[in-house]
Formats: sequence, structure tokens, C-alpha cells
Amino acid sequence: MKTWKEIAVYPENSLLHTMKVINDSFFKFAVVVDKEQRLLGTVTDGDIRRGILRGEGLEVPITSIMNPNPISAKNGQKQYKYKQLMKSKMLKQLPIVDESNRIMDILFMDKLDKSTTKNTVILMLGGLGTRLRPLTNDTPKPMLRVGNKPILETIIEGFKQYGYSNFVFSVNYKKEVISDYFQNGEAFGVTIEYVEENKRMGTAGALSLMKNRPTKPFFVMNGDLLTQINFEQLMQFHIEHQSVATMCVREYEYQIPYGVIETAGTDLVTIKEKPIHRSFVNAGIYVLNPEVFDYIPNDEFYDMPTLFEHLIKQNMKTSVFPIHEYWLDIGQINDFNRANNEFKEFSYET
Repeated sequence: MKTWKEIAVYPENSLLHTMKVINDSFFKFAVVVDKEQRLLGTVTDGDIRRGILRGEGLEVPITSIMNPNPISAKNGQKQYKYKQLMKSKMLKQLPIVDESNRIMDILFMDKLDKSTTKNTVILMLGGLGTRLRPLTNDTPKPMLRVGNKPILETIIEGFKQYGYSNFVFSVNYKKEVISDYFQNGEAFGVTIEYVEENKRMGTAGALSLMKNRPTKPFFVMNGDLLTQINFEQLMQFHIEHQSVATMCVREYEYQIPYGVIETAGTDLVTIKEKPIHRSFVNAGIYVLNPEVFDYIPNDEFYDMPTLFEHLIKQNMKTSVFPIHEYWLDIGQINDFNRANNEFKEFSYET
């Protein structure tokens, strides 16, 4: 970033405009300023997603989304003082302002502290791919080629670009096709361990088979997804919300093909012709804390929604992370064909 002004927006700018600014920024952050460059608020990727969950429209002014009371620091202090403040407040960015609250600079912890914590990525690859037959007769679904490479290789590249290189593959159907191609991951710049399912275990049940359990928050993802989400943002969202488990969700809309009748007793009140309903659905990507292992039965089928329901009943903090980026579940032939048509949109440079 050449100057902080590249991530500046104004009060009249929309949520959609700010979303584009944040998505184009490496640091995924924007500041709201007035015409004199005075700091009015800040906007993070998390603020955007919380606004979407509240039902805010894309054209609302960013003032309805921003944090109007951001932490800032006065110009002219030693850098280590700024770093101490950011660590104590768990800040990833810190606006530096003058006596009139005009922005002089913005500091980012990623630049001040190059050390990063990397987390394990567990990919669920044991499905039979029944709905994709005959394509999956001899090839497990994650190894089907989209563009010029297997789906699984594109998933690995997506995590790698955010620094995540420690993978665990949970395999079952045609597992040798996966292990022969990726082996220990060295050729792909990552490390790979394998967990073998000898029966259907479910997305959460397969975790009980792990011998070396993660000691820090970890990702779990289905191996038939293509997405452009920022996994670093997802991990930060999970940590900031102090969640035990975070589920990625995707907005899904469907239209009822009839006129929907609303009544009051026997009186007809309104007729809504072919209304569109919108809901959030499970996107098959999760971040979990190590303590969830205590709630997963050993060597039994156990799916991820059941785990979340159990954690909720135990009054443990669970969160949802809405995905507005590209996301595609390759479950059927039509999805596979669509993925190949759209490959350039989600492929990564290696």
C-alpha cells in the first residue's frame, strides 16, 4: 500500500463501495474520514459481515456499518509504544492521528510483527461422490479436474496464499488416488498427514480418528468446495469473537412459484405473488477450537451440524461467518460443468 488514502472512504460512500475497497486491500481494512481527513470511524471485514447478517443492504451508507469509536494513537510516539498498544488491545491496525484527529498514518501489526501463527487445515475427502457418477467411478471427487488441476490442489493453493501449509487429509473412497498424487505434500510446498476412515464417519466424527490433535484453532473444510474467501480473515473473525466453533454460511434464496396467501382468521389479508425467501445455509467450512474434541464420540458417525447443536446446548460460544465471496459446492454434474466454465475466477497463481 503506497498510502493510507487508498483505503479511505467517506460517510456518503455505500457498504458496497467500501466492500470493494476492503477486498482490494491486502489488509482488508478501511477508514472513514471527512473532507479534512479527520478520522470518523473504521471498517473491517468483520464489520461488513456483521452488517450483512443484520440484513443491511449493499447501498446503505457506510456510517451504519462502521465502528464510530475506533482506537487511535497520537502522532510522534516511539514505534514500540504503538506496538505495545496494539498487542494489549489485540489490534491488527492502528490509525495515527494529529491533535485535530487528522490521520497521519496507519500502522498494521502484520508489518510491525512478522511472526505469524499457522493453524492446521483438516480436509474431509472421504465421500463417495455418488451424484457425480460416472465421473467418480475410478476417481474420488476431490481429484476431479477443474481447469488443469484437481479440485483438491486448488483448495490447497487457496490456503497456501494465506500462509497455511499444515494439512490433514481424512480419506476413504479411492484414497490411494489422493495419496499417490500428493504424498507428503513436499512437492506442493506443504506438509500432509493422512487419517483413514474405514467407514462413514461424518464431518465431525472423522476428527476422532486424529492421533495428533491440533493445539490451536483449526480449519475443517469439505473437499468438494471452491471458494475465494480469505482464510486469514476467517481465522481472525473466529478469534475476535472468542468462539469455540465458527461455521461459514452462504445466503441462499429461493422463489415460491405460487401466490402466498396471508390470512387473519377467515379474512384474506394480502397476496404475495411468487415471493423470494432468503436464508443462510451451511457452507461446509469451519474453524474449531481444540476443546471440541471433548464433545465428539470416538469412532462413530457424527456430522458437523450435530456437533454445533451440542455445543449450543452446552452454552458454548458459536458464531457464523457469512461468505460473500465466490463459493461453489461441486455436488452434481451441473456444478462440475459450471466450475470448469468459471475456473479463471477462482484459480490461483502458483
